[in-house]
Amino acid sequence: MIITVLDGEFSVCQVHSLKHIDFTDDFIFVGKTDRELSLVCRTAAAPDDAPAREDGWKAFRIEGTLDFSQVGVLAELSGLLARCGISIFAVSTYATDYILVKREKLAEALAALKRAGHESA
Repeated sequence: MIITVLDGEFSVCQVHSLKHIDFTDDFIFVGKTDRELSLVCRTAAAPDDAPAREDGWKAFRIEGTLDFSQVGVLAELSGLLARCGISIFAVSTYATDYILVKREKLAEALAALKRAGHESA
C-alpha cells in the first residue's frame, strides 16, 4: 500500500456543537453517536471551546480507493503499529482510511510500515 503523510498537525476534539466549525477546510471529520460529538481537524481550525481536545497528531492516508470487499486493511496497519508500541486514532471515509499517530511517533510509524513493504508517497 502507498501511504501519504498529510501536511500540518491535527487535533482530536470532543465538541458540544458544530456551530462554529469551518466546513470549507480541506480536512474535517465528524463522528456523532447518541453519547458524543467528536471532531478531527487541523489544529489551526480546532475550536477553542472544546471540552476535551488532544493536539499533536500527524495524519496519513492510505492511497487508492478501498473497496468494501477488501478485508483487514486497517487491521493489518493498526496491528503492525500496535506491535511497535504506536497508538493510533483511525478515521474512515467512504473510499479510504486515515491513520493518525502522535507527532513524535510519525517517523517510527513510517519506518515500521516501510519495513513491512508499504511505500510512502
